[in-house]
Amino acid sequence: MSAPPDFRLEQARVSVARDAAAVWRVLQEDPIGSCMVAARVADYGVDPRSIGGELWTRGGVDESLCYAGANLIPLRGTPADLAAFADKAVGAIRRCSSLVGRAELVLPMWQRLADSWGPARDVRESQPLMALHSMPTCAMDPEVRQVRPAELDAYLVAAVDMFIGEVGVDPRAGDGGRAYRRRVANLIAAGRAWARFENGEVVFKAEVGSQSPSVGQIQGVWVHPERRGQGLGIGGTAMLSAVIVGTGRIASLYVNDFNEVARATYERVGFTRVGTFATVLLD
Repeated sequence: MSAPPDFRLEQARVSVARDAAAVWRVLQEDPIGSCMVAARVADYGVDPRSIGGELWTRGGVDESLCYAGANLIPLRGTPADLAAFADKAVGAIRRCSSLVGRAELVLPMWQRLADSWGPARDVRESQPLMALHSMPTCAMDPEVRQVRPAELDAYLVAAVDMFIGEVGVDPRAGDGGRAYRRRVANLIAAGRAWARFENGEVVFKAEVGSQSPSVGQIQGVWVHPERRGQGLGIGGTAMLSAVIVGTGRIASLYVNDFNEVARATYERVGFTRVGTFATVLLD
């Protein structure tokens, strides 16, 4: 009887993908699910020094692919591939901020990582991944526009409130908010932060968090607590979605399955479910 396979040998086969054309081909086979990684590759290529992480593969990128950086994002692979990626992550990098992607890839990896990286701050196992390929089916809010750099402080008030409500931690903790302020300022400078202002105060906000050549992924949708239930979320999301679709891209987002109000809002805009994401929040 032959000896059982040594998993350490299987793990050793995990390598860094260097073939940019092959990586891009794989990403384009799932443009909505891979948007976060595709945006980086489109802008910077596959060099780890440029994209802030490594693209791992096991047996070739057509078979398996995983981005490992501040976030761990599995893109394709068999159960054995996902196990090898998880073991590689334990040995090669510190605990990431999150593990995110299609649920059928994320959850098996987390099951293997949990003993080493747990406990998680939150595990969101079912997040509908939604997409809009054509113009919204509802009225758009014409007052929603790109945020100007001079409006950073006002926008930050809303951004921090949204982050605390969604993630459960204050993004200003640790460094007094300097890193988060830079991140938001960069989004504004790139023209990817949108809001409706009333008397200098943000009452609706949303951002294009990741933008690949074919998809714009919306994040951070927020309505002022005193203005909820008045349709600002529907009209504002419709406006930003229309801008994305108008550039020839697919508008996409993912939402917690328990957030029935948000799901109904996106359905009113015209979004339909195209899959399921999962997010494991760690730091």
